[in-house]
Amino acid sequence: MGRRRRAVRRAVQSDPKYNSELVGRLVNHLMKVGKKSVSVNIVYDALKVIQEKHPDGDPLEVILRAIDNVKPKVEVKSRRVGGATYQVPVEVTPDRQGALAMRWLIQYAKTRKGVPMRRALAQEILDAYAEQGNAIKKRDDTHKMAQANKAFAHYRW
Repeated sequence: MGRRRRAVRRAVQSDPKYNSELVGRLVNHLMKVGKKSVSVNIVYDALKVIQEKHPDGDPLEVILRAIDNVKPKVEVKSRRVGGATYQVPVEVTPDRQGALAMRWLIQYAKTRKGVPMRRALAQEILDAYAEQGNAIKKRDDTHKMAQANKAFAHYRW
């Protein structure tokens, strides 16, 4: 890892249909091997499914609320001190919170076998919106791990 200077953060392009940076970021997280058009179609179809399930609500609001529900506040990082490795709880930066939330939503949508990805992603987002599902469980497990290792917080630097 270079120590010369901090990397310049590039702005994420907002998607053309919804003009939302959040949807653009979700498309980029979902993309594999540079196939952005496939990723865009999956996300837009998932938004249609969300619109069908919540006809009175805005699908962008549902996604925003789901990601906010999944965002972890603290996580553990390994620190090696005197030959021993400790799991030290650290606060998560806002950028990393959003990245982890999207990563977990996509990861658990992929584990839903026998369901098309657009429907699996929509279902995972709706579960997170209702504060249930695998991504919420992952966030809670992360918080429990940090709480259990609170005694090692003094190794944070």
